[in-house]
Amino acid sequence: MTTRVLIAGGGTAGHVFPALAVARELQRLADIEPVFVGVENRLEATLVPDAGFELRAIHAVAVPRRPSPALLRLPWAVRAAVGECEDVIADIGARAVVTFGGYVSFPASWAAARQGLPLVIHEQNSVPGLANRVASRWATHIAVSFPGSTDRFRRRERCAVTGNPVRDDMLRLDRDARRAEARERFGLEPDRPTLLVFGGSQGARSLNQAVVDAHTRWGDVDLQILHAAGKSLYTETATAWEHARAAGPGPTVRMVDFIDDMGDAYAAADVVLCRSGATSIAELTALGIPAVLVPYPHATGDHQRHNAEALERIGAAEVVADDELDASALIERVRPLLTDPDRHAEVAAAARAFGRPDAATNVAQLALGELDRGRGERRT
Repeated sequence: MTTRVLIAGGGTAGHVFPALAVARELQRLADIEPVFVGVENRLEATLVPDAGFELRAIHAVAVPRRPSPALLRLPWAVRAAVGECEDVIADIGARAVVTFGGYVSFPASWAAARQGLPLVIHEQNSVPGLANRVASRWATHIAVSFPGSTDRFRRRERCAVTGNPVRDDMLRLDRDARRAEARERFGLEPDRPTLLVFGGSQGARSLNQAVVDAHTRWGDVDLQILHAAGKSLYTETATAWEHARAAGPGPTVRMVDFIDDMGDAYAAADVVLCRSGATSIAELTALGIPAVLVPYPHATGDHQRHNAEALERIGAAEVVADDELDASALIERVRPLLTDPDRHAEVAAAARAFGRPDAATNVAQLALGELDRGRGERRT
């Protein structure tokens, strides 16, 4: 008999993709039908149905960061969203709830507690977000991506270090087999060491500026650069590259606004320069790609810095603070990874050792374990 599990993970790709990975793993491991809750006008409204899962829309709201009328209405809005989640639970006969942080997850977590259902929450970052910090009081299990995160929850005995689930297409990626084809797609030379630079869909101005400023300063370093400048920063970065090329010779650069297939980008790359969001770290470490990480300085709770430092401590990445990143710092960190095979192999091995390609399985098994034990006992 098919068992239904309610899943909440939305708002950003960093929440949705791990949720989808776990949903697929639940289906693979048992006769489970995952059903998602989310918001109609957010990312999950497209990604979840496209992945073949049912999405039930609720009216979840984010916590306003400044005093406003919306903040005064928040308690009523949250209670209404919890009620909607309880209705979904009753309608589908859910036997457990799995959430992935963010404001969509909070009402689902509270509804699970009110209904006495097993609740598994997953935290992608080193520093837990507000929704997970509160929901951890009710959780049957708290799945974390970074070992140090267990100390940030009051109920450490309920924590399990599972890793951050990565999309299945990334786990199946054979970078060596795909490298020549991927480089050809981007107009790169097949045998030249390649630096991949990206800062998310909107880009990162500090990363863009540093790689442009470094153009004439690489000296005898043999490299080519694949640069995803970001949709909102594409025009200004294209102009900056024109000026840089006019100033003197440098590496071959292929600049795009956005890369829709990161598998090709990772296959093409030998070294990556990027932010230290949880998804990027999970993918880089699962694939064993050496990286120079530049934490976004305004991330909530400074979680990107903590994410990056977790890798730096074990030699799995180089880290440069955003306000310290310039052409010199970039070249200093990237050069050894591109020119010294031993250094490249050392960092790649450390990254791969940190990675958890089994993360989706680990999270799914926490939920299945509760279902196997009979479910339904409320944790207090």
